[in-house]
Amino acid sequence: MSESPDVEAVFWDIGGVILRMASVRAAHREFVERLCAEYPATADSDAALERWRNVLGTYFGEREGTAFRPAREGYRRAIDEILTVSPKETEWEALFQEIRTEQVEPNPDAVAAIKDLADAPLHQGVISDVDADEGEQLLRTFGVWDTMDSYTASEAVGRTKPDPAMFETALGKAGVEPAQAVMIGDRYEHDMDGGTRAGLWTVAYGAEDGPAVDVALDDLRELPDWLGVSK
Repeated sequence: MSESPDVEAVFWDIGGVILRMASVRAAHREFVERLCAEYPATADSDAALERWRNVLGTYFGEREGTAFRPAREGYRRAIDEILTVSPKETEWEALFQEIRTEQVEPNPDAVAAIKDLADAPLHQGVISDVDADEGEQLLRTFGVWDTMDSYTASEAVGRTKPDPAMFETALGKAGVEPAQAVMIGDRYEHDMDGGTRAGLWTVAYGAEDGPAVDVALDDLRELPDWLGVSK
């Protein structure tokens, strides 16, 4: 493990780090199955789920550069593709939020590390490519919203990682220089390379290895030790 940096701020990604992505996929499956059971559908639930995923993939793939595209718009487009009669937006959003709250699961190691760092003299924040309200709901569901000193969502910035604006916005909220901050993420280009180019230290959690990675952790409970702030 590399030498610990002297940092004053720790920034977390949500998806793949605080949030278990397998639980997201399970929630999407449940959502599509419920839609197909309650509304006229174009196919059975398995075929509808495949179509749902394809529509979302195309929607995000058509994004220009690092421009933000709201997930809720992608969900609406996917719903229109799998149902012959789409429900009102308030109806499907309520169902989606209900299932997401029931199904999504946190990464317990990340939650433990966040809570261990809560009493440390560090700024803790989030830098995530999410719709602002969706990310906030996830953090509240996992019981870590109140431990965060700042929250930087792509929807508010209008860009996604690795755009420098994401990191600059977060650093401005924390009031620290880039070399005083660390980014924890699961994607090499977005979190590791983006963070390094912005001047931050980087911790890879599931991200591929490369020159932009300062340290890779398989267990985020080791993070406080690496930062030198263990209880």
